[in-house]
Amino acid sequence: MDASRARRVCRTRRTRVLPRLLCPGAALACSLLLVAGCSDTGTGSGPQARSGREADTAQAAAPLAANDLQADYERVIKDVLPSVVQIQAGDSLGSGVVYDDKGHVVTNAHVVGENRDFRVTTARNEEALAAELVSSYPEQDLAVIRLERVPEGMKAARFGDSSKVDVGQIVLAMGSPLGLSSSVTQGIVSAVGRTVTEGSGGGGTGATIGNMVQTSAAINPGNSGGALVNLDGQVIGIPTLAATDPGLGDSAAPGIGFAIPASMVRTVAGQIIEDGRVTDSGRAALGITARTVVDDGYRPAGVAVVEVSDGGAADEAGLRPGDVVVRLGDTDITTITSLAEALAPMRPGDRVKVTYTRDDDERTAEVTLGEQ
Repeated sequence: MDASRARRVCRTRRTRVLPRLLCPGAALACSLLLVAGCSDTGTGSGPQARSGREADTAQAAAPLAANDLQADYERVIKDVLPSVVQIQAGDSLGSGVVYDDKGHVVTNAHVVGENRDFRVTTARNEEALAAELVSSYPEQDLAVIRLERVPEGMKAARFGDSSKVDVGQIVLAMGSPLGLSSSVTQGIVSAVGRTVTEGSGGGGTGATIGNMVQTSAAINPGNSGGALVNLDGQVIGIPTLAATDPGLGDSAAPGIGFAIPASMVRTVAGQIIEDGRVTDSGRAALGITARTVVDDGYRPAGVAVVEVSDGGAADEAGLRPGDVVVRLGDTDITTITSLAEALAPMRPGDRVKVTYTRDDDERTAEVTLGEQ
């Protein structure tokens, strides 16, 4: 995205950035380094002494390992970068990933916005190509566009298995941060299974997305819709959000970015390409229209049911307009966002206990969740 769109603000109760104390850690690191550096420096003949040949071998091992890792980076970049494109949507810029050999490109819903026509620039072709919207699914912040012409050399990306993504895994983020096309940053998978709510301001969809991949690879404005790639050259996620720290005036929180997992990308993009829209979201829902309510101290205190969908999950469980949902399973519900985050890891058909108040009486109901 361009500077006017800035980075997406993610809000999650489980992700809070704290100031880091560098000096004490640096001092400790130096102390440990000095201890290690001073050990075993003699030339004695004891069992821990190493011969000159062994020392030379050990010194050669580190550069060799670094060269191997660099070769892996270069191989993956050469293989995957042709599948990552820059998308111009009106006055904004974002990224996308080539999904198949028919010119379908998957990106974020907040990248396409309200636009239907786009200009796409590939890694190997400076000429912008025309593309049009197939469909957008803001609830998962995903969209598919299609190129009017597939250029020579363009190839579809390979999408990996999200269930095999591990914390500590090295990843590369590819896209067009700040309009700098074909840029690559490096990091690791910091966490998996995050539930994150995207801000609704500045073009955001306000979506609550579950099972996201957290990464330390830099995710900057314009990276949205690009590729988070493992060292096997597989796309394991679509970078979507960069965290900000509310404790520091919503400034950027370096090294905390989030990507939609590849499994969800395949599910949504596959349905859009096949049916022109999402027909099976896999997202659990109560089947209500609701709003946040506050207590006497103006603090969020629950979610009031405004309308119940006929035949929906809440209707079947006996909830009705005026009820206030205060707990879902063991999770306290205070706002619409907290309800969405509680539902995000669940699936349609799951049974969950809903605690609610009616006429100041607390009640519970076993609800079989429906689909959003």
